[in-house]
Amino acid sequence: MTDEPREDRRQQPKPPKVQYLSAQTAAKKLGIYLPAAPAEFRENQHSRDELAALQTDPPAWLRTLRAEGPHPRSEVSRRLGITNSGLARAGVADAMTTAEIQAILADPPQWLHEERARARKAQQG
Repeated sequence: MTDEPREDRRQQPKPPKVQYLSAQTAAKKLGIYLPAAPAEFRENQHSRDELAALQTDPPAWLRTLRAEGPHPRSEVSRRLGITNSGLARAGVADAMTTAEIQAILADPPQWLHEERARARKAQQG
């Protein structure tokens, strides 16, 4: 090597680091209930590229989980048209299957009517 300075003194760009998400964060981004996911998914971290691939071309287990559940609290509240707090006030379980949600929607209990009214009132002002 020579002691002469390099013509280009700029720092060379570094290759991007692979960013990993915990299984809990990945499940949240996919909209699934983590305990219902396969062990391989629950026990590993997931790269952003892997997460994008799962969103673009979901495997059978992910399609089934999204269709049948159990669904996380945020998805249950969305499907029922109420807030997460409304579910807590009603004492509803953290996770529900699609069939359980449909049963509630088919014959709405009083608490669901009250929570929907509360949600409408909050949206209006």
